[in-house]
Formats: sequence, structure tokens, C-alpha cells
Amino acid sequence: MFFYLSKIAYFFIQPSNVLVALVVLGGVMSLRPRFRVWGRRLALLGAFGFLVCGFSPAANFLMLPLEERFSRPERLGSYDGVIILGGAVDTVITGARGDTALTLSGERLTIAARLARALPGASIIHTGGQGVIISGQTTESEGAARLFADFGIDENRIILEDESRNTWENAVLTKKIVDPQPGQTWLLVTSAYHMPRSMGVFEAAGWTGVTPYPVDYRTRGAIDRTLGFNGASKGLRRFDLAFKEWVGMTVYWMTGRSSAWFPGPDTAG
Repeated sequence: MFFYLSKIAYFFIQPSNVLVALVVLGGVMSLRPRFRVWGRRLALLGAFGFLVCGFSPAANFLMLPLEERFSRPERLGSYDGVIILGGAVDTVITGARGDTALTLSGERLTIAARLARALPGASIIHTGGQGVIISGQTTESEGAARLFADFGIDENRIILEDESRNTWENAVLTKKIVDPQPGQTWLLVTSAYHMPRSMGVFEAAGWTGVTPYPVDYRTRGAIDRTLGFNGASKGLRRFDLAFKEWVGMTVYWMTGRSSAWFPGPDTAG
């Protein structure tokens, strides 16, 4: 139930959807003399929101704290496994076309080739089923397995979890399959903006010995606070993405699915 409620609720609060609704509603109201003033105000508010989210560094201000919260380890030591979170495979297109189609978060998967070579003794674990309300013809892990084979990773090293639909289920269901033992260490791979929530969730789910390995950066760094002006579509997409993470962290923390509201090196164990 949590999965479906979260998907439906976010559709209605997603900033780009709200801004479109304001412009459309304002336009309709302005056709009636009685509501013309308020209609124009709503339409202008929506248009102003588009300008701010699309062309200003506003999206970067939301994204940068997320991406800079965790950094990669300076050196890769010895790990028992590399855990790669889903979100990189478009299950709808993959199922229809019969070949792995990657999303904008594709680096979550492509980094596996490098890590598999750097950590020859580590298991390569992918966790991800279908994170959409209407199921497709395949799962993310099936698409990931095809790429891992293309990378030349030994299938005996690969562990697939193909039922999870969100970050909480990633952590819980993978824990059941892997059964991590005290003293074991794990490298957690996901998008940099998603790493704070992921680390908090894995700790709340009982994982220990987890080291973050963020990938898929969307900003260049601090310079984007002042010079990071985006085009309309890119800015809105980035604003939606960062907004979703802040909301997600808050909801996960309030429902006990995260160890902290804004997990970081000083809060995640």
C-alpha cells in the first residue's frame, strides 16, 4: 500500500505538474469575468514558477546538498559485495524491445564493469524489480543481468533481487537474500542525489558495514549555485528529481524507514 500511495501522492505534488495545473486552471478561470483577476494571478504564478525552476539555479540549490552529502572512498579496499540499486533500467521499453534500455541513471549499471574488475572477490548484487504502478514485461534485474553478461562478469558472482519496487524494499529484500554477517563489508552504488536516503534506509533495515559509492552526478559542484542556469526542460526535470528526494527522505524518516531525516557520514553507521 505504501508503494502505491507514494506514487499517486507524488504525481499530484510534483512541481512541474503543479505548475502546469496553475497555468491551465488560471487560464480557464480568466475566461469568466467573475474569476478573471484570480485566474490571471494563478496563471502568472505558474509561469513565474516555470521561469524559476527552468532557468535559475533553484534546482541546483536543492540538488547540491544531496549530491555532496557523501563522497566515494579514496581507495577501494576489500568488499564482500557491491550492491547496485535499481532505477537505471526502463522496464517498459526493455520489455517491449527485448534489449536493455537505460534511463538517465544508467551509470548505476555501467559502473559495475569497473567495480567488478577492481574488486575481483566481490559479489555483484543488483536489486530492482518494477518501480512502476503498471507492471511491464520484465524487471530491472533481468535487464541488468543482460548487461553484466555483456561486461563479461562471471555469472557465479552475480546475485539478482527482482521483486523490490522502492528503496526500502531494495534494502529489506536484498538483506533476506544475501544474509549479511557481522564483519562483512558492502559497497553501495546509487545516484549521488539518492545516496543520503539510501544510506539511511539500509541502516534502518539492519545493514552494517556499508560504504557509499555515489555515481550519476547531475551537478558540477559548488559552481552551479551561481552559474548553473538550466534550460527549461532540464531545469524542471532536475527540480522535480531533487524535490522528490527531499520529500522521500522526510516521509521515510517519519514512517521509520530511515535512520535519520538527512542521513550523512555523521548519522549513517
